[in-house]
Amino acid sequence: MSEFKYKEYDLEGLKTLEAMAAAPRLNQWMYDTIKKNMTGKVLEIGSGIGNLSACFLEDGRQLYLTDIRDNYLAYLKNQFQENQSVSGIRKLDLVHPDFDTVYADLLGSLDALFALNVVEHIEDDLQAIANCKKLLKKGGRLLILVPAYQALYNGFDVGLEHYRRYNKKTLSALFKKNNITITHSQYFNFIGIFGWFFSGSILKKETIPKGQMKVYNMLVPIFRIIDKMVLNKMGLSVIVEGVK
Repeated sequence: MSEFKYKEYDLEGLKTLEAMAAAPRLNQWMYDTIKKNMTGKVLEIGSGIGNLSACFLEDGRQLYLTDIRDNYLAYLKNQFQENQSVSGIRKLDLVHPDFDTVYADLLGSLDALFALNVVEHIEDDLQAIANCKKLLKKGGRLLILVPAYQALYNGFDVGLEHYRRYNKKTLSALFKKNNITITHSQYFNFIGIFGWFFSGSILKKETIPKGQMKVYNMLVPIFRIIDKMVLNKMGLSVIVEGVK
C-alpha cells in the first residue's frame, strides 16, 4: 500500500477538478446516474470546486457541501454561499479522530449522503464508511463512487494520492462490514478505462489533460450508450449504494 502525507494544498487534485469542470456532460452523466435516491437532506463529502454540486443545485435540490481543504471551501463559499438550495458549507474530515464530538450536530440527521472519488484517498476506508453511516438517519441512503480495478493503478493514482482502486466486491465489503444493506451496485464509464490507461500507463502523465477531457466531453452521448450496451458490467468507476 502506498503511503501519502496529507497536503493542505493539493495541486494535482485541483488540476483534475479543473479538467473535470471542462467536461460538463460527464458531470451531468454522473449526476443522472446517482440522483435517484439522493433526496431530502443530502450531504456531499468532498465537494471540491463544486462540479457535481452545481448539477444538484441547478436541479433545485437541497445540498450540504463539505470538504477537508480550506482552499476548496473558500471556492465553494464564493460560488454557492448565496444559493438558497445550499443547506450549509463546512469543513469535514471523514476520519477525524474525534469525529463523534466534532460533528455531533450532524449525527443521525441526513436522509442521504454521497462521496464521489473520495474514499480512495483515505487509508482507513472502513472507518470512513462507518462515519458516513453515523451521519445518516435510519433508512438513510449512502452512495459511494470510487476508481475501479487495481490493475489500472498508475501515475494518475499516485499523483492524486489514491491508496487503492476497487471493484464491486471490495467496495461492497466495506458496506457489509458496517451492516449497511446494499441496494444497488454497478460500474460506470466503460470507455474511460482506455483513456485512463493510455494517458496514465502508456504516456506516464500524472494529471488528466484538460484538452483530453474536452474531447471526451464532446463524445459523452455516445459513451452513455456504450455503458448501456455493456450493461454497466465494466467501467472506470464502481458505484455502490446502500441503506442504513
